[in-house]
Amino acid sequence: MRIESEKPAVAEVDMTPMIDIVFQLIAFFMVITNFEQTEADERVKLPVDSLARPPKVKAAHELYINIGFERDKTGNKLLSNPFVFLPGEKFRVIDYGRKLQQEKRLYRARGIDPKEVTIIIRSDAEVPTGLVQELIKLAQDAKFEKFALKAIQENQ
Repeated sequence: MRIESEKPAVAEVDMTPMIDIVFQLIAFFMVITNFEQTEADERVKLPVDSLARPPKVKAAHELYINIGFERDKTGNKLLSNPFVFLPGEKFRVIDYGRKLQQEKRLYRARGIDPKEVTIIIRSDAEVPTGLVQELIKLAQDAKFEKFALKAIQENQ
């Protein structure tokens, strides 16, 4: 008489709960991510000031402008003239007025008054004050009225 041996059953794991947990983790990390850093440009070395404080209320509409110098890996300036940096582009300050006019048109097309947009200027500590003032003047010519300057808070 032959006895048939049964092959051991292979337990199959249900991966559905694992996939659910992974998606929940992804959603969690997206919520806690600091999106302010997405507007930062590593070429801009912010000044340190004891009066620098984060805003108490976040503006509804913000436009970040990064102004700084082209630097090598050690932080030395490659050129003496600062630039306004955008992803993949750089402009001289004097040439950035056209871009601000374009931003004004884009905000108006979305139904947002440029007077309600806060321009946040992230300026390198070594950029002359006169160039920052020139940038503010160009933004005012484009009908922007609200401004904020970024700095690093000094440890006390």
